[in-house]
Amino acid sequence: MFESMLSHPGSLFSELERLQRDFDEWFARGLPSGIRAVAPGTFPPVNIGTTPTSVEVYAFAPGIDAGKADVSIDRGVLTLAGERDTDQGADPKASVYGHERQSGSFRRTVSLPDDIDPGQVNASYRDGVLHVSIARRESAQPRRIAVQ
Repeated sequence: MFESMLSHPGSLFSELERLQRDFDEWFARGLPSGIRAVAPGTFPPVNIGTTPTSVEVYAFAPGIDAGKADVSIDRGVLTLAGERDTDQGADPKASVYGHERQSGSFRRTVSLPDDIDPGQVNASYRDGVLHVSIARRESAQPRRIAVQ
């Protein structure tokens, strides 16, 4: 590696510029926006919301095989795992100028509220979105009490 930098006078500076770009890109991602958030660029990005009867999790994971996706709940923690294939058909001799699409295996965990019912979970994958719906226990749902 060092021989090639020294053999061409401009190579050392181009390598330093590349390192500067890498550092700029790394620090531009920023820090998590909240205590439950993760740094931008984490795969798959998720949206988590609640309704009076369920907790809804949407994981944006295009290009995964739904049959190989693993969704599990253990002690109030939802785990999403799977693998997104590397670029198929890419020429191994080709030079890569940019690589923005993450590939390979992934694992994402989400802490869930205490009132979920792990026995009532539905998961579906459509158009690159993994949707997991977890029902809340009936005892935790709001109920109307008649006043006499």
